[in-house]
Amino acid sequence: MKILLAACNAKYIHSNLAVYDLRAYASAYQEHILLGEYTINQTKDEILKDIYLSGADVVCFSCYIWNISFVRDLLEDLHKILPDVKFWTGGPEVSFDAEAFLRRTPQVTGVMVGEGEKTFLELVRYYVDGVGTLSEIPGIAYREGEEIHHNGWRELTDLSEIPFVYEHLEDFENKIIYYESSRGCPFSCSYCLSSIDKKLRFRDLDLVKKELQFFLDHRVPQVKFVDRTFNCKHEHAMTIWKYILEHDNGITNFHFEVSADLLRDEEMQLMSRMRPGLIQLEIGVQSTNPDTIHAIHRHMDLDKLERCVAKVHSFGNIHQHLDLIVGLPYEDYDTFHRSFNDVYRMKPDQLQLGFLKVLKGSLMEKEAEKYGIMHKEKEPYEVLSTNWLSYKEVLRLKMVESMVEVYYNSGQFQNTLEYLVPQFADAFTFYEKLGAFYEKKGYSEISHSRMRRYEILLEFLREETDLDADVAAQHMLYDLYLREKLKKRPSFAADQKPYESAVWTYRKKHKISKTAHIEAFPDGTTILFDYENRNPLSNNAHTETIELDLDNIE
Repeated sequence: MKILLAACNAKYIHSNLAVYDLRAYASAYQEHILLGEYTINQTKDEILKDIYLSGADVVCFSCYIWNISFVRDLLEDLHKILPDVKFWTGGPEVSFDAEAFLRRTPQVTGVMVGEGEKTFLELVRYYVDGVGTLSEIPGIAYREGEEIHHNGWRELTDLSEIPFVYEHLEDFENKIIYYESSRGCPFSCSYCLSSIDKKLRFRDLDLVKKELQFFLDHRVPQVKFVDRTFNCKHEHAMTIWKYILEHDNGITNFHFEVSADLLRDEEMQLMSRMRPGLIQLEIGVQSTNPDTIHAIHRHMDLDKLERCVAKVHSFGNIHQHLDLIVGLPYEDYDTFHRSFNDVYRMKPDQLQLGFLKVLKGSLMEKEAEKYGIMHKEKEPYEVLSTNWLSYKEVLRLKMVESMVEVYYNSGQFQNTLEYLVPQFADAFTFYEKLGAFYEKKGYSEISHSRMRRYEILLEFLREETDLDADVAAQHMLYDLYLREKLKKRPSFAADQKPYESAVWTYRKKHKISKTAHIEAFPDGTTILFDYENRNPLSNNAHTETIELDLDNIE
């Protein structure tokens, strides 16, 4: 008997922690369990072939909004070539409407609803040892002839009982390592599935320390904690942060999703001592409109959040990623405009504009009609309009999102934006106008090189504003050289021939590496860009203002 756990990830660099957890929990039957990780970018024929040749008798798919249509397509063809194989599914995309899913997908035998570790183990026993019946297994919905049965949800798992899944790190080479030290969430945000289960559970800290040390010993580049609100329990968070600070290997980065307004002074003091790049924080703001925050049942002290973000920012050692959501109740175009500016002023390293996804099983799904939320019928169930936001306005915000991704989140225009944005009415207006320019010129549907993005920005300034584009161009040149020593100088760069002799003399006198670049700017400033010494957060070159001997320059 062979049972295949199949994951269809969004990208190759992703790994599916769920299927590894299931296999580890059922390790007593490891000789019967196969694991296949695929991506939705692979051809279906390639995956069909692999599953067919695996010889599996039972195939279990892990289902999410990014892969459910892909999995359905696979199931239709797999059932034809493997008519005797039993197909099971699990995951958030099928758990909350399991019976309806089974009616729509006749190829599937059953659905594991909710947490799957214990359920999968009992299914393996049923198929391998012939123990019991499906009717006796909690946490499944299944098909029996023409009838569909639902056995109800299983009790929640003790997180410390789940074995560590990363002993064989070679299986995760060039992939993101996901780690779980807690499950559940104490909050009730209506758009999130974590709000459904109110039982918050933590993995034993002695286990966590042991497993973190494993990552540190193996010099893993990044460990991404999937805990929904990592710092909701102060002692738990402090213990882990203290451990990684005291055992820092100088390489590994740890990613945490936190609620900034819950951060305490003790945690802040600890963070201030961390190596630049040791941790990074993802902070969900979602909206700064009080009516919206109340409607989505979110608890947030915005003033404290802003103070905490500013404090962490002042340390200069921690990347902060702040999120906003478009399409929430009571958030119209103007209030989102304000929310954007409120968060932009906090100077996050990245500002993520997400669009509301009305997830199956969430409170938002139940309240969608109440708020006039229209969303796509198929996954990812993204918002189309609300009582406060038209589809036309959603499209305008899509362009703002695109401009923020290209010009802000890329980190490639930092100095240029610091110069330009204050010269507009506000930050939102800058990105809004730039997005409208892309649309007008037909640039929005075209893939552009990095250099072309700079050229389009200059074109926008010259055609749509009264700003001095030549001054802006020098800021752009500075940003370009911050990242790399250009093989070809951009068309808007000032002529360096008058400075060549002085630059050569300076290089020789100070033994400057050939990999470094020296640029003389029209305002009289000369900058040395040192690419062998980079900022660990931004990856920008170290810069130094230098003095050239220009006495002999005519």
